[in-house]
Amino acid sequence: MVSRARLKAVLTCIALYAIAAGFIAYFGINAYTGRYGLDARVDLDQEIAARTGELAELKTERLKLEQRVSSLRSDRVDPDMLDEQARLQLGYASPRDLVRMLPAN
Repeated sequence: MVSRARLKAVLTCIALYAIAAGFIAYFGINAYTGRYGLDARVDLDQEIAARTGELAELKTERLKLEQRVSSLRSDRVDPDMLDEQARLQLGYASPRDLVRMLPAN
């Protein structure tokens, strides 16, 4: 009976070590190949670089739009900008303007 108890203790110890090794292997593999693992770091760096470039383009576009809006503010209206926007929205042209009709695609 003493040998069965010893065998049970040894098998329990081996089972616990195997379970612990399984957990370590699972988390180790996920640390390397997971969504945010070491292997995916290169893809994340490329995405960050692409988004940074897109952000720079959007900032320049925003600055252009802010300058355009500032020229249409009520306290200091640019007459040329006002004339351009009014003609664009109303569909009118001055008799002195040259109008080109483009074919519809």
